Amino acid sequence: MNLDKLILKGCVTVEAFSIQRGEVMKSDNYSQWNLCDYTGDDAMRVLDARMTLCQKLGIDLDHLIMPRQTHSTNVRVIDENFMNASIEAQDEMLENVDALVCDMPGVCIGVNTADCVPIAIVDPKHNIIAIAHAGWRGTVQRIGKKVIDTMRKLGSNPSDISAAMGASICCDCFEVGDEVVQEFERAGFDISSIMHHNDSTCKAHINLQEANRQVLIAAGVKNENITLPTHCSRCESERYFSARRLGINSGRTFTGIIIHN
Repeated sequence: MNLDKLILKGCVTVEAFSIQRGEVMKSDNYSQWNLCDYTGDDAMRVLDARMTLCQKLGIDLDHLIMPRQTHSTNVRVIDENFMNASIEAQDEMLENVDALVCDMPGVCIGVNTADCVPIAIVDPKHNIIAIAHAGWRGTVQRIGKKVIDTMRKLGSNPSDISAAMGASICCDCFEVGDEVVQEFERAGFDISSIMHHNDSTCKAHINLQEANRQVLIAAGVKNENITLPTHCSRCESERYFSARRLGINSGRTFTGIIIHN
């Protein structure tokens, strides 16, 4: 299992990473390391992938937490109350959630993406970590700001926070319809800074990474503390899962963050 390390500035005890697909078989849209259990993969293979990651991180399986994402902007705090709840109660609390915040060492929180932007976030002064799944809908609704607001309630100062985005679809690959452009305009984004037109196709393209960078900066995070991704999931679909290449019935790239004991 190969992990891409995400660079979070000012952090020593925190590790953030994305998992590469591993061995790819063309007839199998889920090969090899898919941790997402609601996109059609074999349940035992998903479990094996999760157990392999936990072994690599040195944690128990019940310390690997990921939500049931629905492109919402709902944020769940993972705390002692959550960890002490029953499995059924935990599943209910993780339903319809697209971002997690945690200050507990030894707990890996993460999201699953297949072109959307995964954002790992940390406040190194208070050892508070967060992870967000930002597709275009979550970006329009500023999920990054909602995560920062939640961290502020736990004591964070946005100026201390660092963020890093994992592999996700690049602007050249992210062709969208006019209705998506209009959603960003209505939400108050500076369209000229996040969109370009492809002259040959007359289609609009949105830069999701730049849009999320602007959201984080507006929420108080310093620009120099934000690391943008260097890989496109669609361009490199043999390394990362891409719904635009493989279809929605495919695996997802897991991006996680953990405070090591």
